[in-house]
Amino acid sequence: MFIVDLLTAAAQAAPQNKFGFAEALEQGGFIAYATVVILGVMSFGSFFILFTKFFEQRKILTQYGTLKASFWRASSLKDGASKLEKNSAWRQIVDDGLAAEEAHSKMTDALEAHDWLHGSLARSEASVNARLASGLPFLATVGATSPFIGLFGTVVGIYRALINIGIAGSASIDKVAGPVGEALIMTALGLLVAVPAVLAYNYLQARNKRIAELLSGFSTDVLANINSKGAVKPAVAPAPAAAKPAAAPAAKA
Repeated sequence: MFIVDLLTAAAQAAPQNKFGFAEALEQGGFIAYATVVILGVMSFGSFFILFTKFFEQRKILTQYGTLKASFWRASSLKDGASKLEKNSAWRQIVDDGLAAEEAHSKMTDALEAHDWLHGSLARSEASVNARLASGLPFLATVGATSPFIGLFGTVVGIYRALINIGIAGSASIDKVAGPVGEALIMTALGLLVAVPAVLAYNYLQARNKRIAELLSGFSTDVLANINSKGAVKPAVAPAPAAAKPAAAPAAKA
């Protein structure tokens, strides 16, 4: 019993921590809470865009592997398009190319017809690239502005520290530590939100450039195939031969 009373007295005598994160937010008031909420929304949006765009890009790249394996072995573009997934980027380019081919015969000038086909495929390719790039401006905005939002919280915290010093008439640690700690927390939060957003933007942008190269090459091959009436096709690897069953061992006499 004596030991319990001793521990209780020691706990009561120990100084209480008044400078934690929750205490800093409480001292900062509306501005501190608003800053944290804004940075939290930015961070959530950044990771949401990162994961959704990553899976969207991975789906397109996976479909490209299927495209190389089966599309150009088809007898025509229509047959090849039937082997592609609906609403995919590659299917969109083929469908737009076939639609442009139908209007091709209505143009009497051969040069205008070629420009029409080329422009139609380029427009389809640009729409796919624009869809892939959606959301990336948000990442760029978060990476550029979140440090300044954190800095805003820092400035307000330092201002409050100076006000407390002026009211108290002395720069005691209990008047300064809370607001300065809040200021440092806001700066750290701003950087914590900005760095992942910038890394995600650069990573997704690099993958988009790779996909854009693949789309451009595929669009060129489709244009050549249409203009040549199916005679021009890119070189494709031969289909793997089916494995022959092993011969049964000869029976011994």
